[in-house]
Amino acid sequence: MGMWSKFTNFLRVEGDDEFEDGGIEEAPRKNVVQFSDKGSGRCRGVSIFHPRRYEEVTEIADNLRAARHIVVNLVGADRALTQRVVDFLSGVVYTVDGKMQRLGEGIYLFVPANVPVSARDSDVATAVGYEGY
Repeated sequence: MGMWSKFTNFLRVEGDDEFEDGGIEEAPRKNVVQFSDKGSGRCRGVSIFHPRRYEEVTEIADNLRAARHIVVNLVGADRALTQRVVDFLSGVVYTVDGKMQRLGEGIYLFVPANVPVSARDSDVATAVGYEGY
C-alpha cells in the first residue's frame, strides 16, 4: 500500500466515499542506496580529463581537491607536457593524502584520501616513477 493510500485511509471516515484513490500508485522501489556528499569523504564523482595545455591542470587539481576521482588521459601529449602535468598532480594528490596510479601508457588515476585502489595486473600495479612517463 502506497503512502497516499495510507494517508487517505487514515482520514477516511466510515461510509465516507469522498476520498477515492485517484489511481495514483507508487512505483515499486528498487534497492537504491543514496550516498551523502557532506563531509563523508566519499567519492563525489569521477572526472576524466584529456589536457592539451599545462594551464588545464588547475581545473584538474580543483576537481581532485573536491574529492572527485580523476582520470587523466595524456595519450598523444608531448613528453614535456606529460611530465609537468603528472608532477603537478602528484603534488596535489600528496597534499590531499590521496593516491596516484598509472593505468596504462599515458593514462593516470588520481584519487583523494581513503579511497582504496587495487590492481590485478602487475604492470598496472607498479608505482609510477619518472621513467614511467
